[in-house]
Amino acid sequence: MKRYRVRIADTLRRHMRPSLLLFAACGSVAAWSAEAQDPHRQAAAPPAAKAMEFSDKPDFSVAAVTDWTAVGGHGSDATLRTSEDLTRQTLTLKPAVNGTSLDEVRTPADAKTEAGLRAALAASPHSDAANRALGEYYLHTAQYGLAVPPLSAAAALRPERAEDEYELALACRGVGDLARARQHVQRALARKDAAKFHRLVGELEEALGDPLHAVQQEEHAARMDPSEANYFAWGSELLLHRAIWQAAEVFARGAALDPASARMRTGWGAALFASALDEEAAQRLCEASDLNPSTLDPYIFMGKLALASAKPLPCVQQRLGRFLQLRPESADATYFNAMVLEKQGTAADRQRVGELLHRTTVLDPKYSAAYLQLGIFAFAQRRSADAIELYKKALEADSQQAEAHFRLGVAYDRTGEAERAKREFEAHDRLETEQAAAIEQQRRQVKQFLVVLEAQTPTKPSTAP
Repeated sequence: MKRYRVRIADTLRRHMRPSLLLFAACGSVAAWSAEAQDPHRQAAAPPAAKAMEFSDKPDFSVAAVTDWTAVGGHGSDATLRTSEDLTRQTLTLKPAVNGTSLDEVRTPADAKTEAGLRAALAASPHSDAANRALGEYYLHTAQYGLAVPPLSAAAALRPERAEDEYELALACRGVGDLARARQHVQRALARKDAAKFHRLVGELEEALGDPLHAVQQEEHAARMDPSEANYFAWGSELLLHRAIWQAAEVFARGAALDPASARMRTGWGAALFASALDEEAAQRLCEASDLNPSTLDPYIFMGKLALASAKPLPCVQQRLGRFLQLRPESADATYFNAMVLEKQGTAADRQRVGELLHRTTVLDPKYSAAYLQLGIFAFAQRRSADAIELYKKALEADSQQAEAHFRLGVAYDRTGEAERAKREFEAHDRLETEQAAAIEQQRRQVKQFLVVLEAQTPTKPSTAP
């Protein structure tokens, strides 16, 4: 069993949370001066509201895209994965480009309105207004397939109207015909230059695999109309493609434009965390939760940040406590509070940690991470039999939990069950290999922006581990 014990020691080191974030993994892609690399330190306090002036432009530009090569090794993997997770969640906060809800529920009043609109169109089938009214109704109630025919008719009847082409583009996007959607919004731009048209082009270009054109369009939209929504879309595009310093700058400017935007500070926090600025990221997320305490997103971001960061984050602990008070039936709120307390490592907190973890499994019997932590606690107390059962429950809840396989192997090794230990170690190794390959493939699908400062030429990102 000696070789397994060597592997146990090695793998335990790999599963320890990193004490530092790897700057190379963050994808800084230009030669920055000290002031340019950290424009956020002077903006650490919430910025005062101010008008976004036309000349208030960033001093960078996106020059090209390349494969994402700035990925760290084992020491940075947990942090990097958390950063990628927060980036994906930031993208879900982007507003609908047409500013309307895409999941409205139809009511009897809606049905009556629909009947009236259809009757009006039947009475005047060649009326652009009647076609447009019915098409807009279907568009705003997310019935995109039904929206396309009347909006197409309206656009054909009044070809000079840019808005008809724009709404038709939205409907085509809704049914998944992105190429046709791009054609229609480009026709809209040929008739009228509008920020929302550029933003829609940006979203379509990203979906169609042209992120360079996408970010240029998002930036153009924000320059034309420096609204909260446009700045958030621009910052999100930069963050997605690992232009993290630049994303943080755009989010900071957007927060100055709209100090009441919790979403903007949430995105800002994600960008700062990707920039290895844990404390600043935590502060932005805490501010976001204070702006709207009932909004869940900042708390979820804070919880994940707290799990990945090796630094104590006092404001996060306080806000997560509020999260638990507001949502006592939330398994996430319960688990995050348990893990923040566990990081303190005091004997007084240990019992409370166990209670919260047990509570998590009651609230969500499929919460694999809580069973895993309970198993770790039991194993540390030399209750190997209890630990084995808890690790098994973690795997029942999530069979892809590689760490649970590894720790179950360790527990079996302690109890002398060598063959079972071997099977668990092999399962761990297989899952780690498969998951690493899947993550690498996902990363390569996301192109990285090459960013330059004014009067500079683009430089490739560092590949140093």
